[in-house]
Amino acid sequence: EGNEPGDSTKITYNELLHKVCQFANVLRSQGVKKGDRVSIYLPMILELVIAMLACARIGALHSVVFAGFSADSLCERILDCGCSLLIT
Repeated sequence: EGNEPGDSTKITYNELLHKVCQFANVLRSQGVKKGDRVSIYLPMILELVIAMLACARIGALHSVVFAGFSADSLCERILDCGCSLLIT
């Protein structure tokens, strides 16, 4: 379910698994490995869930930052957690 009423997407578990594995491979190709920290700066969309699950799949820690935060707030959170990658 999205933020707006009537804004929704349907996906099967098999489709979700395929997208999560695909994105996990993208993260690996960017050098993300087990124990790395990744920040996710996205609105409430399907890709947010895919990114979180892909991080969990490869053993990376993820921190979701609400997409309404300012650039300064985002910067502080990135520096605090010492993340190696930002997903936007």
